[in-house]
Amino acid sequence: MKVFDLMAMEAHTFEEREKNVIHRSREFTARIISLPAGGVIPPCEMASNVVFAVVSGKAVVKVNGEEAALDEGWCLISEPALFSMRSEEGARILGIQVPPRA
Repeated sequence: MKVFDLMAMEAHTFEEREKNVIHRSREFTARIISLPAGGVIPPCEMASNVVFAVVSGKAVVKVNGEEAALDEGWCLISEPALFSMRSEEGARILGIQVPPRA
C-alpha cells in the first residue's frame, strides 16, 4: 500500500512529466499534473484510457477537439484520444492511464 498527499507533492513541468509518476505497473500509471496559472499541455495522442481528477483549481481538457471545463472535485474519463489541457488560474490534477485490453 502507498499513501500520497496530492496537495504536497512536488510536480514537475510537462517536459519532465516522467518525474511526476507516482505509480507504474502493467495495469495502470498514475501521475500528478500541476498546471500554473496560464499553463498549457500541448496536444498529445494517448493510447490509454485516462482519468483526470482535479484536486484543486480549474482546467479545460480538450479530447479529440471537444472541450470540457473541470472544476475542483470533478473528473473526466475517456477512451484513447488526442488530449490537451490548459488552466487560466492553475490546477493540480491526478492523471491515471489504463492501457486498453488486448
